[in-house]
Amino acid sequence: MADPQPASTTTAAQSSSTNLVELTLDRQFNLQFHMDSWITSGLGLVIILIFLSRLLRLPRRFWKTFEIDGAEFGLGQQKIKLSPNLVDQQIAYKIWVELSTRKIGLPIDTANDVIAEVYDSWFNFFSVTRELIKDVPVQKFRRKDTEQIVRLSIEVLNHGIRPHLTFWQARFRRWYDNQLKQDANVDIHPQDIQRKFPQFADLEKDLLEVNQRLISYREKMYEIITSS
Repeated sequence: MADPQPASTTTAAQSSSTNLVELTLDRQFNLQFHMDSWITSGLGLVIILIFLSRLLRLPRRFWKTFEIDGAEFGLGQQKIKLSPNLVDQQIAYKIWVELSTRKIGLPIDTANDVIAEVYDSWFNFFSVTRELIKDVPVQKFRRKDTEQIVRLSIEVLNHGIRPHLTFWQARFRRWYDNQLKQDANVDIHPQDIQRKFPQFADLEKDLLEVNQRLISYREKMYEIITSS
């Protein structure tokens, strides 16, 4: 008569392999816990996801800290400390792109650049930046560092650019547009015409100062983007 033991063992093994989690007690009364590899892998993935989720919400001390000197942007002597997270980097990236692809964030050469076009670029940057700021979700704005980046952008517009535009733009454009209509200037390059502006030296000096502040602002946004 055939020994039934092997069949019983095979059945037990098959039953055991289908159990995802198994708790057994051997003959020496040792308690053993077994878990299927799929369960182990799944738990590992969950732990990783939880870790990444918490990483994105780390307290500010875990992020690289920046000190921004407001004087670089014509904003007085205020100093701003930031510990930017991924949301802040996204905001900085959008601003950096706008500054890097327009005349506003690039060095101005009054011998070759047309000042009227520079003013157009500055005006367009006002509109674009306002839209970027409005797109920041309210819940993100409540974070202090995000709020400071947004406020810094607003102050750069209102205190870094607006004073120059308020004082010079209307005066220069009125004179420049009138000069373009003069028959004597038909064959003269716009760059040469603009240099005839009665207060050109003062306008140029102020224009280049604002330009340098905006370049510094663009560079600081890039530092925030590339921080880790």
